[in-house]
Amino acid sequence: MQKSLGYSHHAHAVPVFRRMLEELLRKRRLEAPNVLDFASSYGIVSALVRHDVSAEAFLRRYEDRKLDRLTPRQMASRDAAWLSDLPESYPGARFTGVDVAGNAVAYGRAIGLFADAFDEDLEHAAPSAPLAETLSSTDLILECGSVAQLKPAALERLLRASAVNKPWIVTSPVRGNERKAAFDLLRDHGYVVETLGLPPFPHRRFDSPSEQARAIDIARAAGHDTTGFETTGYFYAQIYVARPPEEAAVAGR
Repeated sequence: MQKSLGYSHHAHAVPVFRRMLEELLRKRRLEAPNVLDFASSYGIVSALVRHDVSAEAFLRRYEDRKLDRLTPRQMASRDAAWLSDLPESYPGARFTGVDVAGNAVAYGRAIGLFADAFDEDLEHAAPSAPLAETLSSTDLILECGSVAQLKPAALERLLRASAVNKPWIVTSPVRGNERKAAFDLLRDHGYVVETLGLPPFPHRRFDSPSEQARAIDIARAAGHDTTGFETTGYFYAQIYVARPPEEAAVAGR
């Protein structure tokens, strides 16, 4: 489905995630950052940030019908070996996965993408003690395409647990899924929210006229001009970066 609908979110978002990580390393003089992959699923975002590999390479890899005959254990072993052979862009960086999908985030840990993996729903419960400890030393929180991180209840718990270290937060919601309450919450916690002057980018094609009509209505209700964007037949997403004012590119948004 991802290929047939022209899914391209990761191809657009991950280079910005990398750019922000590199800027964070320079500004905070870090060598081995702690990165939290929020709503991580199996960990493709962490894989694309950590390793010299493209989203297209992942799609091609999993289109191999021979993989259908492997057991989960065999697949994990094969994936771990494949990833271990790829060059690492940030040696020493520690990636943590958080997702409500327990099997997915556990798989990411099993194949070596995550140093730690947490099956937790921060929208409905406070982080466990181990997750809270991890958050207290987190330098960067990444969220790609999911709306979970932008839900104020989950975001409030993330911000409280990570308040000492004030991690940068980089998120790329589909247009219309942003929440003003979340941006207000970030500002209340001392963050500046920016788009870095980056334009919206295509997420994927609509699968039907009715899906397009709904998406246009939602985007317009959120205040977006959909002409030349959703009207072209694609969902669009937008990068947002939240960081302390002394580290931000501009004074507010």
